[in-house]
Amino acid sequence: MTPTQTTTYRLTASGPGGNTDATATVTVNPAQAAVAVPQNNSSMTAEQMFKANVQDIFFDYDSYNVRTSDESVLSKAAAYLAAHPDIKVVIGGYCDERGSNEYNLTLGESRANSAKKILVQDGVAANRLRVVSYGKERPFCTEHTESCWQQNRRAGFAMDGAAGN
Repeated sequence: MTPTQTTTYRLTASGPGGNTDATATVTVNPAQAAVAVPQNNSSMTAEQMFKANVQDIFFDYDSYNVRTSDESVLSKAAAYLAAHPDIKVVIGGYCDERGSNEYNLTLGESRANSAKKILVQDGVAANRLRVVSYGKERPFCTEHTESCWQQNRRAGFAMDGAAGN
């Protein structure tokens, strides 16, 4: 089964013990295309090079597990950071609007820490990475739709000391 859009399936099981029903929702998010960006491009600022190589990753609802599809995004970020050991990074954990403030602050911190853990495993020194949870307080998108909420469930990266995250 490979749905092309978010789909809810209804399952029915029948047997000698009776019948039972269940539903399962599969959330489909558009794949992010990998773009090769040169490591040193004199026409780009340091911030632009950082943003081109260290990109946000996204999470499923109520989860802080890094998606398999985003592992390559973190690998690219780790390679860039290895080539630029002077850069320190703030990893912001973000959530959608659903849930309490306290819950989302904890979930946001877990998301940021999940990203940090993989970067450290890929060779980035832990003392170069700072984790901050923004919970649901800094949404990227403010519509009340699944596609908007998906954009808000992320770990965002900024050069430490840079404004705008």
